[in-house]
Amino acid sequence: MRRLLLVLAVILVGTVGVVTAATAAGRGGPGLPTLLAKSATVAYAPGPGATDVAPTAPATVTVSDGTFAQVSLVNAKGEPVAGTLTGNTWSTTEPLGYDAQYTWTGTAVGADGVAVPLAGGFHTLAPAKVVRGVLNIGDGRTVGVAAPIEIQFNAHVEDRAAVERALTVETSVPVEGAWGWLPDEAGGSRVHWRPKEYWPAYTKVHVGAKLYGVSYGGGRYGAADVTSDFEIGRAQIVKADAQSFRMVVERDGQQVADYPASYGLASDPDRNTRSGVHVVTEKFTDKRMTSQQYGYDVMEKWAVRMSNNGEFIHANPASAGAQGSSNVTHGCINLSTENARAYYDTALYGDPVEVTGTPVQLSARDGDVWDWTLSWAQWQELSAL
Repeated sequence: MRRLLLVLAVILVGTVGVVTAATAAGRGGPGLPTLLAKSATVAYAPGPGATDVAPTAPATVTVSDGTFAQVSLVNAKGEPVAGTLTGNTWSTTEPLGYDAQYTWTGTAVGADGVAVPLAGGFHTLAPAKVVRGVLNIGDGRTVGVAAPIEIQFNAHVEDRAAVERALTVETSVPVEGAWGWLPDEAGGSRVHWRPKEYWPAYTKVHVGAKLYGVSYGGGRYGAADVTSDFEIGRAQIVKADAQSFRMVVERDGQQVADYPASYGLASDPDRNTRSGVHVVTEKFTDKRMTSQQYGYDVMEKWAVRMSNNGEFIHANPASAGAQGSSNVTHGCINLSTENARAYYDTALYGDPVEVTGTPVQLSARDGDVWDWTLSWAQWQELSAL
């Protein structure tokens, strides 16, 4: 019996020794808890060595079984890219450049206390051509109720649907409208946004075109995002009935002017003022007007362009005897110098000029802004979506 108790005592002492050793190893050496701890695992997206990476897609790195001690993505110059850490994932928060190399740097530390270096990188896509888009209405401008929003590109756009998906129009009051693609002009494609009806007066408008990184097809990509914040002004509409020999100006539903006028000579189709909704695009205190066909070269005052085919509202003392009684012009609307100045002072880009009473209709052949010559159904057919 005494021998049995002695054996049990030896076994118990040995067991205590094992536990104590294991506990000590856990505090200061490679004991059992340390051996069970996991090392940090790092995952990259895009993967190491990836090429043709879209510059607008977020680049991320995620650590499992550990935390980041330091993390960054740098360009070829060693400059860090802006990013944010959410949980165990770090992600870029700004677009990357085209045709550029990016490299991961930093370390992740696992539960085992071992630092794992971040390494590797990727290369973004290289466009065959970077295409620029320009908005026609700048920040802070006030425009008329018929103003289209226009984006002019400096090259042809093949994938119009992809571009159109990147475009937004936000308004302070509900406005129904749509994008429409017009024939290429000025060396590239162009897209207009037109409301179904004239803009509501005093509407605030924000245009967003997130074009950077968008594939236009054929290896072409968007050069930069563009935006604009502008406002629709008062609702000023010119009622120009050629048969009345008058030009009436309405503002916010009230008639504010009624001027004697002379329109294009009806007997010559080339001299007819075109019937339809014209849009004011620019104005000049002095404008040189020439025609080889009709042999004139004159400087006219207070000229407001209403179409890119040469039609203006302007002063013309030479036709003063016909203003209010007959149509003798070469297609423009002639007013007296005093009346032309009065109208000029009120005109805004985007004001509609509604010409009626002539045998020739305004059409796509007459200039760059013929948006309002189409019905709403016809306009919607110009959308790529």
